[in-house]
Amino acid sequence: MRYADKPWLQHLSAEHIAPVDPPPTMLHAFRASARHVPDRTALVYFDGRLTYAEADALSDGIANHLLAHGFRPGDRTAIVLQNTPQFVLALLATWKAGGIAVPVSPMYKSRELGHVLRDAQATALVCHERGWSAYIRETVADSAVHIALTTSELDLQSRDDHRVLPTDARSHPDDATDLLAAARASAGTPVPEPALGPDDAALITYTSGTTGVPKGARNTHGNMAYNAQRQCRILQLPDGAVIFALAPLFHISGMVSQLAAALTGGSTLAMAYRFEAGVVLDAIREHRPAYMVGPSTAYIALMARPDTSADDFASFRWLSSGGAPLPPAVVEEFRRRYGHYVRNGYGLTECTGACASVPPGKEAPVDPVSGTLAVGVPGPDTVIRIVDETGGDVPFGEHGEIAVRGPMVVPGYWRRPEESAATLPDGELRTGDIGFMDETGWLYVVDRKKDMISASGFKVWPREVEDVLYTHPAVREAAVVGVPHPYRGETVKAYVSLKPGASVDSGELVAYCKDRLAAYKYPREVELLAELPKNTSGKILRRELRGLPGQRRG
Repeated sequence: MRYADKPWLQHLSAEHIAPVDPPPTMLHAFRASARHVPDRTALVYFDGRLTYAEADALSDGIANHLLAHGFRPGDRTAIVLQNTPQFVLALLATWKAGGIAVPVSPMYKSRELGHVLRDAQATALVCHERGWSAYIRETVADSAVHIALTTSELDLQSRDDHRVLPTDARSHPDDATDLLAAARASAGTPVPEPALGPDDAALITYTSGTTGVPKGARNTHGNMAYNAQRQCRILQLPDGAVIFALAPLFHISGMVSQLAAALTGGSTLAMAYRFEAGVVLDAIREHRPAYMVGPSTAYIALMARPDTSADDFASFRWLSSGGAPLPPAVVEEFRRRYGHYVRNGYGLTECTGACASVPPGKEAPVDPVSGTLAVGVPGPDTVIRIVDETGGDVPFGEHGEIAVRGPMVVPGYWRRPEESAATLPDGELRTGDIGFMDETGWLYVVDRKKDMISASGFKVWPREVEDVLYTHPAVREAAVVGVPHPYRGETVKAYVSLKPGASVDSGELVAYCKDRLAAYKYPREVELLAELPKNTSGKILRRELRGLPGQRRG
């Protein structure tokens, strides 16, 4: 059997395998929902609500403002916002004006933001007022941006929850236009129909930069519309269901699996600015969502709260994890405590979200050798291969690089033809992730190619060691790196944070791993930290751990 034979189809239902017919663009998807359910709540933000008709009218107003100030089809709008209704309005407005949205983490500093603005050649920018006054104004001066719109995180709601919302958020600057004022000035005034199709870029989404300078993936409308339609098909949520935005919308998982799926299915998208476990629990209790997706670290943080209960998750039909490795121990503890199975998934920015997931009615198996939890199976229109250094297939069960081909894979990177050709030969994405597939089609991600540790000539994959650490009752989070060693070349070191109230010393954790792993795999040193460093999607950053003082000790 070959990968091209798609052995994973045996795990999919006839309904799942059936073709989907996505709309040409995400703008078509939104407009269809706005026509069908104009009075349904589209966006919930604390106690604030906007219907589909109101979101349509306000985004018309922003689009009119952009066009009136020189924005042209194909121009780029950088959106530097947390999970707020203004993010969605700016996104829709950019598409209505025929442009391309560039979602940017609001946690970026001036240097990181400046790189994105210059590389994307953005001409418009939407950001929070505080960010504009603090550093974005100066950053924009070295870019092509000539349209600046700012907004307050306190608008469109009245709770002013200071656990996540800043106290000084209302301070509108004089040298930028208020986003909502611009929206209301011509809300509902028709916008000329943009000439957009499935091959046009909807987003330029910058990679997290874990392997170098971030580069922009060109996520097309066709990529987004396909994955959003597939997501709706898989989830089968009740009409008018609430989707909670656990993942940040500026990240591809939140953008597609939450926002695009909600707009496509006519669902309600509930937002709570940014992740804070107590605020998220309050929002879940109030809005009773049916679905959410987020990194394993978010589920771990929710479990760490003593007030989290099974009733908090009673409304959910589906819980998904993506963006960071999901240890089997976390899945089982969550199910034991709250009665829900968290479904794994796998994707990249270049896959416009997920390209493999655990199908309805199935549970991901655990590899008996490594203890790795499968990330799912590909969809019916996707082919995932495990390849060697020459791009040839490796046998089922053997390790190699994961390669993906399908309608969700981007055509290339923005203004990077050489990197596009190298990473996407003949349209197939070479992910840089090492994994394997069993003969029935279950995909396992072992690790990033660059994170492999060579200890005395033996390969050690950090994920395998981390999964063992997660089975210890005191461990909340774990990350493993290779550090230089005078005899072994490299040796294994683990960084661990503990659950609230837990107590364990480093020696005990070393012994715990020694009892469960081969001699060359177990960590010779475990360092306890209060928190492990993470990127904006919640993925633990091993590269920052490698740079901590003391990491070169042998």
